[in-house]
Amino acid sequence: MNTTITTLEQPTIMLSKKGMKELRKAISQLEHDRQAVIRGLHDIDRSTGHDDRLDRIERLARLEAIETEMKDKQQLLLEAKLLPTKRARMKVAMGSVVDLMNEQGQLFRYTLVDSIEANPSDGRISIASPLGQSLLGKTAHDIVEWSAGLRRNSLQLVRIT
Repeated sequence: MNTTITTLEQPTIMLSKKGMKELRKAISQLEHDRQAVIRGLHDIDRSTGHDDRLDRIERLARLEAIETEMKDKQQLLLEAKLLPTKRARMKVAMGSVVDLMNEQGQLFRYTLVDSIEANPSDGRISIASPLGQSLLGKTAHDIVEWSAGLRRNSLQLVRIT
């Protein structure tokens, strides 16, 4: 009898330099928020009012939420890897910056990132999104097609950097 044990490996999180910087900035802000809540708790501890008990409970809950989020982000920072800076610019891959053109001649620039870093309004789209999946492996001058509900979209890939 052969038994195979398989382990589920966590996918590697790949972040751009900008994503790493934003993650460090978020951790720093959480540390600042944590210190502010702790200072507020010390001030409440010095008072003797009964009304402060509810405020103390709320602050303790806020402190717990901040610490949990901070630990999650710190763990993510430890596990995340920086996108490689040198890669073949012939095909679209995670970290590629692509210029796309629609039929009206409008240009769109997107950076392909992991879903944790995606922010379409900032020009960063997830490789897991329909457009991101359609772009992977494409070369310059290819037509990229994807579906959004019942609608079919297409753009021409003008440049990969």
